[in-house]
Amino acid sequence: MVKVILPELGEGIAKATVSYWFSKAGERVKEKEDLVELTTDKATFNLPSPCSGVLSEIIHAEGDSVEVGQELAVINEE
Repeated sequence: MVKVILPELGEGIAKATVSYWFSKAGERVKEKEDLVELTTDKATFNLPSPCSGVLSEIIHAEGDSVEVGQELAVINEE
């Protein structure tokens, strides 16, 4: 089980908003493929999957505000 965590985003940026999930819970994901689109006050960026496996749980839905270090999702590694 791998926890997908919102990483450090740069100086002075403490949170991001989940814009779009590229996969749904229960779907297979591949390492380094785009997993989720996030938006900050300054930019929009895609966070890649840290591993290959099944996206077992999405913790923060589209539109949710997430702080750096918080869990976004859980992937069951293959």
